[in-house]
This record gives sequence, structure tokens and C-alpha cells, in this order.
Amino acid sequence: MLIVIDMQGAQTESRFRGIGRYTMALVKEMARQRGEHEIILALNAAYPETIEPIRAAFGGLLPFDAIRVFEVAGPVGGHDSANDARRNAAEVMLEAFYASFDPDVIFIPALFEGIVGAAVTSVHAFQTTIPTVVTLHDLIPLIHRDIYLQDTAVSRWYYSKIKYLRRAELLLSVSEASKQEAIDYLDFPPTQIACVQNACDNRFQPIKLTAAQNEYLKRKYNIDRPFVMNAGGADHRKNLDGLFRAFALLPAKLRQSYALTLVGWEVAEQKPQLLNIAQQAGLRESELIFTGYVQDDDLALLYNACTLFVFPSWHEGFGLPVLEAMACGKAVIAANSSSLPEVIGRLDALFAPRDDVALSAKMAEVLNNPEFRQELERHGLEQAKKFSWNASAQCAWQALEALHRSHKKPQMTLPLSQRPRLAFVSPLPPEKTGIADYAAELLPELARHYEITVIVQQAEVIDAWVQANAPIRDVAWFRQHAAGFDRILYQIGNSDKHVFMFGLLADIPGVIVLHDFFMSGVYGWVMEESQEYRRHWTKNIYHSHGWPALLQRFKNEKAIWEWPCNLSVLNQSLGVIIHSDFSRRLAQNFYGDRVANDWALIPHLRTSADHIDKKSARKQLGISETSFILCSFGVLGPSKLNTRLLDAWLASPLANDTRCRLVFVGENDGGDYGKTLLEQIEQNPANNRINITGWVDIDAYRLWLAAADVA
Repeated sequence: MLIVIDMQGAQTESRFRGIGRYTMALVKEMARQRGEHEIILALNAAYPETIEPIRAAFGGLLPFDAIRVFEVAGPVGGHDSANDARRNAAEVMLEAFYASFDPDVIFIPALFEGIVGAAVTSVHAFQTTIPTVVTLHDLIPLIHRDIYLQDTAVSRWYYSKIKYLRRAELLLSVSEASKQEAIDYLDFPPTQIACVQNACDNRFQPIKLTAAQNEYLKRKYNIDRPFVMNAGGADHRKNLDGLFRAFALLPAKLRQSYALTLVGWEVAEQKPQLLNIAQQAGLRESELIFTGYVQDDDLALLYNACTLFVFPSWHEGFGLPVLEAMACGKAVIAANSSSLPEVIGRLDALFAPRDDVALSAKMAEVLNNPEFRQELERHGLEQAKKFSWNASAQCAWQALEALHRSHKKPQMTLPLSQRPRLAFVSPLPPEKTGIADYAAELLPELARHYEITVIVQQAEVIDAWVQANAPIRDVAWFRQHAAGFDRILYQIGNSDKHVFMFGLLADIPGVIVLHDFFMSGVYGWVMEESQEYRRHWTKNIYHSHGWPALLQRFKNEKAIWEWPCNLSVLNQSLGVIIHSDFSRRLAQNFYGDRVANDWALIPHLRTSADHIDKKSARKQLGISETSFILCSFGVLGPSKLNTRLLDAWLASPLANDTRCRLVFVGENDGGDYGKTLLEQIEQNPANNRINITGWVDIDAYRLWLAAADVA
């Protein structure tokens, strides 16, 4: 097997962080274990200062010509949308470079590179025949979008990488926790994820420091007394503010005996801000030591010199500093969240990261109790032995070999097949229709298989993934360029958001997803009296159902509920997708037994609600934990029987129980039905416990789902 490995994670600024360590260490060990396999390392010429050191690191492990250098046009940084076209071209050039070696597998240890700088990474932007393996370090920005993806440029870039991550044939997760994140947040099949855990360099081991080494640390880093150590960065999730507050809660004797030492260049760069936070927490500057950038040899000395290593981060993909400190034989305590429990391997060394008192108590327990501290030191040494690059490389090779066996290599590599172009015609957020939310959730999955352009008729599209990954075009553009698409998919529904599709479908046929079987509402209430579509309902009810339906149309409004009026839509489609067999039965009832035999039944998709628990959902909605909440979900209207639910509620004991609430989560009917419903609610003495929310976005909708006792 020939494998091409992208080494940019060891070239960018990441080379100074855990991802760079991971890339170099894992690939070096894989090179040692390659056996009859061949490895080619791909390096980016835009980082010339890194090329010779990487060559030297692999000297004796790989042939000289196994290290190849590529060059692409720049700038390509994802922070600037002006670079998009160049970056897209660079991705194609890079994948063509990979493909020129005719590899069996492509391996990308660091996909999320290039927000700034000259790194270029992609998966199947050009070719689709060579299976690609990507290391998943974490999904922290995706899971904590409100913190990490507020900047539009960062959000666009990150979602473009998520699109590529979804296309990988295999993920190598650095922990069981990150594997579960891929399953929960990307719906990645568990069979396509292999856990290849991190390990640490051999330089991290117990050292009995000499007097000269202690003097060196004192002189270089101003360490003149015992210290509690933290390393690993300074961003929000690292929870340094919580660490400051917890340290300030320590008894005065411990605070006088130990300094809190923060290691790393990221922390040093934010020293003024961090000092301000520490002082607000009650710490003096003299209680803190900022080392700045530390080379690995010095880092090993610092681990060995500290009395206690504390890691309060509330989300990690792995948590390499924890393992490094344990490998040096030090007492380590860490947060009980994400991957850290599996790295620590001991419950009494964990604490709740957002509980300052618990963190302070755990620090005090270790510092005041030498026996417990020594027990943690012994445990750490044994636990660290469970993680090794040797074992990680073996796991990686096993996963790659299994992928290679299951993937039949095409006889001819070039020209390489590309993804079909798909025109996706649909409303999208912020349009007030559930179909817009459905479409936004479906698109990332379809992007695994297609190059997608979305066709809309709305003022703006606010979905971050769509903005990052799919060109957004209007109907006029689509009419001029429709011939360039391999597939066309319409999301058809019974509301004003779909009016533009009917004429478009007649001129440019495609496959339809039939969200509503009845089209009579949009024809009768929206289009019938408009100047552009005058008498559209009249024409279509006759076309679909003949004279009896047309006669009823002029006699009473019940016709709008009794005749689906959709035959034109069905006839103009190239194929029909439905979400339930009920639509097929309706078609057979109105148009004959054979009409829907070739329709595809695809159940309505479901996506993760980001694991919102009832307690936190209720807190965000301002609902008491002791309340009993009954919710009705969806747009209100006669067909939804909302008044019947209200009558049932009012006739039940719940109406008289002050702990109980009835909530209609959706937009009220705009006609007489909605007015009647509001009047009935207002006339009830307990009307303050009956609510209609109005239209809610997908995030609020999920909060109500989580908060409800009964739906």
C-alpha cells in the first residue's frame, strides 16, 4: 500500500502545539512500522524553514525521495473571503499533486489548518476515487459555536473544513470522547472511526533535578519557590479564570507557600488581560509566574519541578499536557469532562470544572496530603504507560489496512472522477418554514456526495454552513445556468415560500421532495388572486381533479381541504421523494393504484439537538424545574386541531393546577381560526399559563423540545 501523508500540521504554527507534536510523532512511528508499505510525505513550500528539519527528522526512516514538496498560488488564508477563489484552485492543485503518486490512501493528520497563513487542506475537492483518512482532534468550535464561531470569516472557514471532514472515508479520533463527538454531532458512522490515541515524547519522564537545574529554572523563569503548574493555552475553554478563583480560595498558608505558574507563549501573550482577571479573583501579581514560550526540554524540567499539575479545561480533544505531566511522575488533577477522565484514569483526581470550590478543595487536598499526592504520582506513571506512539501507530496501520482492503482501487487514476453538480432549490433560514430548517440540516450530508449550489428567492441566507460551502444563486441566474447541473432537487411545500418553484419546475424539471401532498393552500390562498398567478388554483384544481372539484371550488371553501391540486407538480417532476407512506396512499386514492409505485420513501431526517438537557433548556426559557409543560409543535391552523387540544386541556385537571402550562410552539393562524383561538385563551382565567410562542428558530424549537414533559 502506498500512502501519501500531508505534513502541514508540522509546518504551520501548529508545530508549536499539540497537533504538531501529534503529526510528527505519529508519522515517525508509522514510518518505523511501515514494513512493505510505502510512505510519501507532502510538504508545503510556503514554509521553507520547516522542510529541512522534517527531512532530518525522517532521515534513516524514509528514503530521501519519499519527501516531496508542493507549491500552490497564494494568498489562500481563510480569514479573507477575497482568497476564496485562489484557495479553491489551490485545493484542486494539491489533490492533483497527491493523485500524481497514484496512492492507495491519503492521510491528513491536521485538516483544520489555513485560517491564516499558506496551508491548504481539502478532502475530495478534485478527486473522489482515492480514499482519504483524516485525524479528528476535536469538534470544539462546532459544539461551542456561540464562543468560537462568532466571527463571520472564521465561521465560513471552519464550516468549509467540516464539509471536508464529513467526506473522509475514515476518521482517526485522538480519544474515545472525540470519536463520540463525531457520532453525535456529524452523524458519522461508528464503523468509519478508529480511535488512535495521543501519546507523549520520551523526553517526558521522571527526573531528579540537580541543584544546577533548579538554579537554571530560577534564573530563566523566576521560579524561586514550590509551584502549582498549568500549561496548555489560554483560550476560553482552558478555564484559567476558574483556576484563578479557585487558587484565591486556598487557605492563606498554601497561597504563601506555592506560586501558580502558567506555562506557554499563548498565556504570556495575554498576560495583561490574565493579570487583570487574576486580580479581580483576589490574586496578587506576586502569586503568579508567566514563563512565556518553553522548549520541550525545559517543559520536562518544569513538569518535574512542580508539586502539582492542574488542568481545569472544560473541553479537550485529548489533553496532552495531562499525559506529559503524569509521564514525568507528577500528581495531576483535571476536569471531569470530555476526554480528560479517560486520560487521567482515576475518579478521585477529577473535579467539576465550573465548580471553583470543588477545584480549590481538590488542590488543597493534594497539597496538604503528601500520601495522597504520592499515590497520584505513582498512579500517573502507571497510567501514562498505557499511551504510546508505538501502540498508536499500530492502531493507525490496522485502520488504514482495513480501509485499503475494503476499497477497490480503480484501474485508471486519471482523469479522476468528480462529484456531480447539484442544484438545490429550497427556502433556507431565516425563512419561516420548517422546510428551510430541514434543508439546512440536509445540505451538509448531501455535500458528501455532490458539489452543491443553492437556488433561493429570498433576501438573505443566514445559515453559516451554507454561506461557507454552497454558492447562493437566485432564480434568474439558475435559468441561465441550469444546463450545467447534473442533478436538480426541489423542496416543495404548501406555503408562499414555494410559489417561485412552480413555474421553475415546469421549465427546468428535477426531482422533488414532496413535503406536503396538498398544494391547494398555496394555490388557493396565496396565488389565486395575485396578478401574476391569477386563477392558478382554479386552473390546477380542474387539471388535477376535473369538473366535480371545480364545481365545489366555486360553491364553498371546503374544496381547499378536500382536493390536493398537485397533479401538475407530480407530472413535471423527474422523480418524487416522500417522507411517509401516507403520501403514497393519498396519491393512489386520487390518481390510481400505479401512480406512486416509483416514488422513493425516505423518512424525515433527525439531527442532534446538541444534547440539551431539560434543566438547562428550562433555565434558558425561564421555566421552573417543577412546572409541568405540555407543548404542541408546529404552525397553528384548522388542520392541526389546536382548538380541540385547548378544549381538552381546559376540560382536564391540568387547567386548574398552577404548576401546569400549555404552550403552542409555532406561528398562529393569520385568519379567523387564529383569532378564535386567541379569544378562547383570553377568556380563560388561567390564560397566563397558556401561550402561543409565535415563530421560533431552530435553536429555540430544540429548547422547547427538551423542556417539554409531553408533546
